[in-house]
Amino acid sequence: MSESTSSLKKAETTSWKRNGTASALLLAIVVFAASFASDRLIPNSLLSLPLLISTLVTAGVTSWAIPKLQALKLGQVIREEGPQAHHTKAGTPTMGGLVIIPAGVIIGSFASVNGSSKEQLLAVSCITLVYMLIGGLDDWRSLTRRTNKGLSPLGKLLLQAAAALIFITWAIWQGWLHSSIALPLGISLQIGLLIWPLALFVFLAESNATNLTDGLDGLASGCGALVFTGLGIQLMLRGNEGNPALAGFCMAMAGAWLGFLVHNRNPAKIFMGDTGSLAMGAALSAVALLSNSLWPLLVMGGVFLAESLSVIIQVWVFKATKNAKGEGRRILRMAPLHHHFELGGANEQQVVRSFWLVTAGLIILGLLMRPTA
Repeated sequence: MSESTSSLKKAETTSWKRNGTASALLLAIVVFAASFASDRLIPNSLLSLPLLISTLVTAGVTSWAIPKLQALKLGQVIREEGPQAHHTKAGTPTMGGLVIIPAGVIIGSFASVNGSSKEQLLAVSCITLVYMLIGGLDDWRSLTRRTNKGLSPLGKLLLQAAAALIFITWAIWQGWLHSSIALPLGISLQIGLLIWPLALFVFLAESNATNLTDGLDGLASGCGALVFTGLGIQLMLRGNEGNPALAGFCMAMAGAWLGFLVHNRNPAKIFMGDTGSLAMGAALSAVALLSNSLWPLLVMGGVFLAESLSVIIQVWVFKATKNAKGEGRRILRMAPLHHHFELGGANEQQVVRSFWLVTAGLIILGLLMRPTA
C-alpha cells in the first residue's frame, strides 16, 4: 500500500469518527441490543418490532423530506448570541419534526388495538401532535421573520398549558391519572388533587427542557431515543404495574429518533426544530403520567433536567447580580449547559457523546431504582 493511499484511508477513518457516524451507529446498537434483550428476557415483551419498523420508516421519510424542506426554503436561523461556530449551520433545513413525529405516533398507535390501552394511546398521540403543531407555529414565525424568535414566550407557554390541561382533564375523567407517585422500594406518595398542578408542571417543564437540549447536532435526538427506550423497558420490568401498550409506543418513538439521527448526526443535514423538540417532551410527559412513571422520567431524563436548570440558574444569577450598567455575573460561559462545555474547548461531538453516555448511565440507574408498586 502506497503512503498516499494509507494517508487517504486514515483521513477517511478520522472523518468518519469525527462526523458523528460512529457515535450514532454505536448508539443504535445499544438501543437495539437493549430491546432485543428485553424481548428475550422479559415475558410478553415485544419492543423490537415497533423500534425496527419506526427506525426504518423514519430514516426513509426524513431522507425524502430533506430536499422538500430545502425547496420550501425552511432553513434554520441561528441566534446571534450563540457560539460563533454555529453560524455555519444557518440554512440547514429545519422543522424535521413534521415528518418524524407523525411517523412515530402512527407506528406507536398500533401497539394496542382494543380496550383502554387503545384510548390511552389515542390521548398520548393527540397531545404529542398538538405540541408538534405549537412548535411548528413557533418555527414558522421564526422562519418568516428571519429571526430566531417566533411566538412570544408567554404566548407559547399559554398554548402549551391549554393543551396540557385538556389532556389532564381527559385523563382524570377516564380514571387514567394516578393521584399517587410510585417510588422505589414500594413507596407511594399520595398527592390527591395536587396531581393537577403537578401534571401541568411536568408538561411545561419537560417540553421546554427537551427544547433547550436541542442545540447540537444529534444531542436531543440521541438522548430522546435513549430515554424513550429506558421508559419502555422499565414499563415491561414492572409486570402487572406496567403498561405494554405504552411501552410499545415508547419504542416506536425511540425508533423515530434513531431514524432521524441518521440525518441529524454531525454534520446535521436537518434539524427537528421546536416542531420536534416540544413534541418529544409532550410524549415523554404523557407516557410518564399515564403509567405512573414520573420518578423514572426524572432520573432517566436527568440531562434534560440539567439543561433546563442551567438556563434558570444562569438567568436568576445574572438578574440578581445586575448592576446599574446592566451587567451581571454568569456562572456558566453560556447557557444551556452544552454551550458551556463547547466554549470551554470541547468540540461539538465530544459534548454530544458525553451527554449520551451520561443519559445511558442515568437509564441504568433508573432501571435499578424503578418503582416496584
